[in-house]
Amino acid sequence: MSKAFTRESEQDDDDDIALPSLPQGARNYMTPAGYARLRAEWFNLMDDERPKIVEIVHWAASNGDRSENGDYIYGKKRLREIDRRIRFLTKRMEIAVITDPSVHHGKEQIFFGATVTYVEENGDERTVTIRGIDEADSLKAEVTWVSPIARTLLKASTGDVLKLVTPQGWREIEVLAVSYPKPADT
Repeated sequence: MSKAFTRESEQDDDDDIALPSLPQGARNYMTPAGYARLRAEWFNLMDDERPKIVEIVHWAASNGDRSENGDYIYGKKRLREIDRRIRFLTKRMEIAVITDPSVHHGKEQIFFGATVTYVEENGDERTVTIRGIDEADSLKAEVTWVSPIARTLLKASTGDVLKLVTPQGWREIEVLAVSYPKPADT
């Protein structure tokens, strides 16, 4: 079989990565810990994973017929995945604005990085932490700073009653508490 028939499409290596949405002209705010995680992943891919896969692909290519060589085919596929992730991480780190929420420690106004406890009009009490798009984890009650709840909460203070837009309509929420991480000892 001709190699032309086994080549993967150019679309598989497309560089147009679907990044999580940022508002037009907005910055990619991140906590120092979130940036450190992205940077650690980037270094792991560059220094550990990619060289191992390149070695496997090199070895597999030296074995001859590449069209039926699983190590070569899957190694090249994994190499493209790693390179795609490296490009994504590079772009995200280039536009990152590192914001340390501990500078607001002790304040009651809500800014990026705040942990906010609020109560809904039906009495449900919730606590969320406002994080960057690349670091928010919904399983840990973290929301992105561009989410509807975060946009409603930002710049409010303890005791404020706010109107949150939901798919079911307007809902009133009251801010009960605001906290920030303690500054690191220097």
